[in-house]
Amino acid sequence: MAQQNSFDIVSQVDRAEVMNAINQTMKEVRQRFDFKGSHANVALEEKELVLSAEDETKLRNMNEILQQKLVRRGVPLKALSYGNIDAAAGGTVRQRVQIQQGIPQEKAKDIVKYIKDSKAKVQSSIQGDMLRVSGRDRDTLQQVIASLKAKDFGINMQFTNYRSN
Repeated sequence: MAQQNSFDIVSQVDRAEVMNAINQTMKEVRQRFDFKGSHANVALEEKELVLSAEDETKLRNMNEILQQKLVRRGVPLKALSYGNIDAAAGGTVRQRVQIQQGIPQEKAKDIVKYIKDSKAKVQSSIQGDMLRVSGRDRDTLQQVIASLKAKDFGINMQFTNYRSN
């Protein structure tokens, strides 16, 4: 049997790190002078963050603080997709931010097409919300990883489960 090596391409965000970033953001917001007496808040729902504040300026400032905290904790900003700023109850504004978990099907198809177009001697397959790339030569797999890192697909990608049989 020929030797087969493989790795997985996933897109996951550590929920604990997101929670820590939210807690740090709220702590800083409560201490800042420009947020005194405001009802600014960041909440984590199932797969999204909900930012709310009195006006768009405070919302933008709080979003900048949140982004700084997320970057420091190793959460990539590519994993966030921002919704529109909407008016909420009590004269406040709200914005929903989707957190990407898993690779969307259309992006997965783009990645597979890119790998096939590279003419590398590897096989790639979509397995739910992740991709598996396998081939005989480890060096070829590492070249595929390097080329995928160099190309921007607009999503956060990690390369995990590198196996040599």
